Amino acid sequence: MKLNGSQLRLYAVTDRAWAADEDALMDQIAAAIDGGAGIVQLREKHLDHDAFLKEAKRFVALCREKGAVSIINDDVDIALAADADGVHVGQEDLAAGRAREVLGPDKIVGVSAHNVTEALAAQAAGADYLGVGAAFVTGTKTDAKPITRETIHAVTAAVEIPAVAIGGITRENLPQLSGCGLAGVAVVSALFAQSDVKAAARELLALSEEMARN
Repeated sequence: MKLNGSQLRLYAVTDRAWAADEDALMDQIAAAIDGGAGIVQLREKHLDHDAFLKEAKRFVALCREKGAVSIINDDVDIALAADADGVHVGQEDLAAGRAREVLGPDKIVGVSAHNVTEALAAQAAGADYLGVGAAFVTGTKTDAKPITRETIHAVTAAVEIPAVAIGGITRENLPQLSGCGLAGVAVVSALFAQSDVKAAARELLALSEEMARN
């Protein structure tokens, strides 16, 4: 499975902080997809394996039903067992090459990159797309240091695979990413912390489409 630019335009990354329970989280994911998110990453840092797998299977089924791409954060075994469309790994997680080896050629592998060296290594290892950042100061990952606009542009210019910016992106600062060569943006609180997730997705998608044209 290969990604196209329109699927990456709005990339939703989940966070349990704004969902009371699993049902509420699934409702938020459904609303994000209905609002225009083409790809969703299920990010769980505190569930045990069995609970994560149960949730992941439900998540994958929901994404399939609604026509969105399902990505599991970090855990290649969960991605495989849940038959997700792919996995996203960080620089400190399972290497991209190992993820590709485990998942095979038909699944999606996304990799976090903070500079050109990491981006080129990820591409060489078989990554299908990059998550580049942090684009701005973010509260989601306290250890993520913002990189410059020039670095983001250098990354997109150096690789042939598409890249999305991630980290602290809001509807207010998203337009600042125009001209960086990005396929889209990955957002967390700009979607899931909003009272109307579907409306937020629609607005972010429109802004990302405008950004990608410039």
